[in-house]
Amino acid sequence: MNPEASAILRGWRFLRRYVLRIAAISAAVVVPCFWHAHIEAGDLGSHVYNAWLVQLISKGQAPGLYLVHQWHNVLFDWMLAGAAHVVGFPAAQKIVVTLAVLNFFWAAFALVTALGGRAPWFLTPCIAMLAYGYCFNMGFFNYYLSIGLACWSLAIFLGGGRGNQLAALAFLPIIYLAHPVGFLFALGTMGYLAIKEFLPGWWKLAAPLAVLAGFAVLHWILATQERYEVDWDKAGPFYTLNGSDQLVLYGDQYATLARLAVLFGVICVLVDGALRRKEAWSDKKAFLLPLELYAVAFAVAALLPENLRFAPENGWMGLLVSRLTVASAIFGLGVLGCLKPRKWHLAGFLLVAAGFFVFLYDNTAYLNEMERNAEQLLWKLPYGTRVVTDLSFLPDSRIEFVGHLAERACVGHCFSYLNYEAPSRQFRVRAVPGSPMALHSYAVFEETVKPTYVFQARDLPLTLLYQCDEKDMTRLCLRELQAGETRDSGEADQEDGGAGDAGKNTPP
Repeated sequence: MNPEASAILRGWRFLRRYVLRIAAISAAVVVPCFWHAHIEAGDLGSHVYNAWLVQLISKGQAPGLYLVHQWHNVLFDWMLAGAAHVVGFPAAQKIVVTLAVLNFFWAAFALVTALGGRAPWFLTPCIAMLAYGYCFNMGFFNYYLSIGLACWSLAIFLGGGRGNQLAALAFLPIIYLAHPVGFLFALGTMGYLAIKEFLPGWWKLAAPLAVLAGFAVLHWILATQERYEVDWDKAGPFYTLNGSDQLVLYGDQYATLARLAVLFGVICVLVDGALRRKEAWSDKKAFLLPLELYAVAFAVAALLPENLRFAPENGWMGLLVSRLTVASAIFGLGVLGCLKPRKWHLAGFLLVAAGFFVFLYDNTAYLNEMERNAEQLLWKLPYGTRVVTDLSFLPDSRIEFVGHLAERACVGHCFSYLNYEAPSRQFRVRAVPGSPMALHSYAVFEETVKPTYVFQARDLPLTLLYQCDEKDMTRLCLRELQAGETRDSGEADQEDGGAGDAGKNTPP
């Protein structure tokens, strides 16, 4: 890196030089945003639904709901609401999510370039898979934006020099608007790099040791203090938190692909080491920084809890480790970015990516069919009907929030009474006690969403949207809940709104 040159200026020159290649890759990368009528990405349905509620609140048409001024966890929602005001919600989703994907993809590409010292064209299939990995499919789009923006800031920071460092720091307020975790990731990594640059010789080892010691102490505090609610149950053993877990989505077939991706990456590193064994150490030490960052990110993920909250009335800081391993994945790609590119590298990663996107297309097509059926049913209801859902996907799927697709299907017509955003008090939309449109307390919300919760007369009227065919999970039905019932009570009347030809479909 040349600390005297502006990283932004070098980026502009890179763009001009490779504009056609960048355009072609960008067009290919955004295809999954358009291959179905709806972008199936978990919590995206909730983002869209709450953006609609914001419109209703501003018009005085949402009794019991109000807005608060908030400066974090809002950037994606602002973008979505602004675009929807101009082009409507269907087009706004496509536009804003496409921008988020391109931001993430090219930001990760830029950071891997900065770590490896060369453009990692052969890793574009890997970065594309990561762009449509766990965080995307869970619909964590404020977090997703923040990680992309953090990668931009770190790529600029690695350019060296005071000007690049100040430019990188300028990103921090925007990153914070998106999500605090991305802000902490960027700021923490910048601090780590600055300390390492300051320390002489072997003293540089103090930086990773201090980080590990600090998180070990945090682990001990959270594990021993009873006043905190802590969940250590992660997606798998600690050694699976290597970044490849970001590719494990809707079933075991993704886990097999993730293992193949890791195995092929290890083979690439070993072969590269063997072929370059006679090179001078100075030509190979570029591996050290990305390898160190990868090891630190891996250890931090192993030491943190999956879920955490400080008081029962607060929402959870949820799925922390499942989100944070995206940083491990990016730093791992930074290690691979130091390899001397070979054609067989690209061929191997393309094969893995082809399998990944074939699986993803099949699974999201299935969810699209479910959402289409939900739309057909919900739009037959009178305007303002309050709806609760009981929807799930394949039992080995890691992707939650399937029920949010029904919330998007409600936009413009019905209300999702058990949407979590208002009671969590982590978003702009809030509810007053007794609101007919949403719960105001997270403690009440947690109790009400339990399958065993018995609905009371004060909760009604509510209409349940549920899956009424065990052999075809896209087939949906409606029924009116009665006092004394749970969501599992009663027999499904499949003639009460079974959607079209949904019974002809089978799970992928």
